[in-house]
Amino acid sequence: MTHKKQHSLLNRANVACDLIAKHIKEGHVIRIISHNDADGLSAAGVIANAIKEEGGQFHTTILSRLKPEDIRELAKQNYELFIFSDMGSAYSKLIANFKSEVIIADHHQVEENDSQDNIVHVNPHLFGIDGSRELSGAGSAYLTVRELSLDENSETKNKKHLAPLALVGAFGDMQYQNGFTGVNELLVEDGKEFGSLEIHEDLKLVSKSQEPLYKSLTYTLNPTLPGLTGDLEGSMGFLEKIGISYGIKFTDLDDEEKDVLKDELIKLNEDIFGEVYSIPKENSLLRNLEEYSYILDSCGKNKKTGLGLSIALGERDKALDAAINLQSKYRDQLTKGMEWIKREGSNEMDFIQYIYSEDKVLKSVMGTISSVAISAGLLKGDKPILSMARMHNDVKVSGRTTGELVEKGVDLGKALHDSSLSFGGQGGGHNIAAGAMIPYKEMDNFLNLVNDMVEHQLTNN
Repeated sequence: MTHKKQHSLLNRANVACDLIAKHIKEGHVIRIISHNDADGLSAAGVIANAIKEEGGQFHTTILSRLKPEDIRELAKQNYELFIFSDMGSAYSKLIANFKSEVIIADHHQVEENDSQDNIVHVNPHLFGIDGSRELSGAGSAYLTVRELSLDENSETKNKKHLAPLALVGAFGDMQYQNGFTGVNELLVEDGKEFGSLEIHEDLKLVSKSQEPLYKSLTYTLNPTLPGLTGDLEGSMGFLEKIGISYGIKFTDLDDEEKDVLKDELIKLNEDIFGEVYSIPKENSLLRNLEEYSYILDSCGKNKKTGLGLSIALGERDKALDAAINLQSKYRDQLTKGMEWIKREGSNEMDFIQYIYSEDKVLKSVMGTISSVAISAGLLKGDKPILSMARMHNDVKVSGRTTGELVEKGVDLGKALHDSSLSFGGQGGGHNIAAGAMIPYKEMDNFLNLVNDMVEHQLTNN
């Protein structure tokens, strides 16, 4: 059954691929609209790279979220083909008003009764595949260009070399959990087959050759290291205790020190040692797919989406230097956020918990720090958490929960979608992670309704 679902999804993606090929042949500039996180930037990069390689032209816009007014403005633009990547599924009925042809390559929850004549909709949910774990937005984008090849004399008859960039998006959306599952496994096989992806066993510490060891420990988010992740002093103390200099880089340790470190870190979280996915011929800063995703995410969170897209399109040197500086700034924000959560904790209701801040620094990292705080044991994971940040007259909401609660019936995508609509807002996403934007004046009412909806989900599963 699973194979049949994947086959149906691939057939739909091939229809989209043929449509892209047609518009490239006709010399049309293809309009790409994508999300501003690591998954969305990877998705736009996959599509744009594929079009560029075939001699086509594109015009890309990166958005923090897709609003109805954005769709109405885009509909006025004179393009023959629009591609929405890592967004669009929640608005397929509105997008159906476009006079142009449209591809939606997304993995978020879809509108009910979705079937629009002018849209080729590539979304795993339409085929009974879990878009929160088994395929990212970049993965859906990759499937739409996977078989693209206009030159019959070309040695490569597909775009399988782009599979690692699609997996960068999957890492960005936290879809790697002790391995990839579902359609993501197909992407892994494509990358290995082409030779653009390598997998080896190693410690999953970030910035091994760039940062002092105590910072590598502090900045390692997946998997989390309790007492070390987000805690500079805790990381220094840990290294002093095991007799390793905290100022040295991991790559400068001798083999015996590396073994000691590995053994001690495994005691904190055995998942810290395992499969590392890399692009062998890539710049050392981007070789590790997960670190690549962090760099793109830093660009998005700091509103430098053009920089992130340029890196996904292959620019290095000055662009990469600028992105690394942004990542350093973003990591400082995350560390400050983790200190804040450790100090303040969360506000608990009967069935959910939430954190709220109007701090400018914390606003951009609220969703990330809440997820990491649960993984690191700073917050309890027995209730979904909503991270809420004031944005003028609105509140931006990022919701996260655990796989265990999803199995018990929690669906944050539906809870935030339905609750936000009740108060003139908008929201949605996945069962395990979702977002919303609501009026500030309705925040308490919204929280109460989400609490009631989660109670209903848990008691009626």
